[in-house]
Amino acid sequence: MSQEVSAGDLAEGGEVADVARRLEISEASCHRWRAQFGGMKADDVKRLKELEAENARRKQIVADKELEIDALREIAKGNW
Repeated sequence: MSQEVSAGDLAEGGEVADVARRLEISEASCHRWRAQFGGMKADDVKRLKELEAENARRKQIVADKELEIDALREIAKGNW
């Protein structure tokens, strides 16, 4: 079940048990999704996921560059 769909379902309200049963998820997941996405529209949730994915890619790029810099420093020291 996509979180975009569940965000719309959770925003509609209703009993948590009924929404969880309809979406075939646990009540705990329903509560977690409502806390995280309850006030968002489907487009907002999609954009949030895109930004999170972009952020993860950028963090990986920075980590890779830091490793390269550390390796070059070691080579420059002559500890190769």
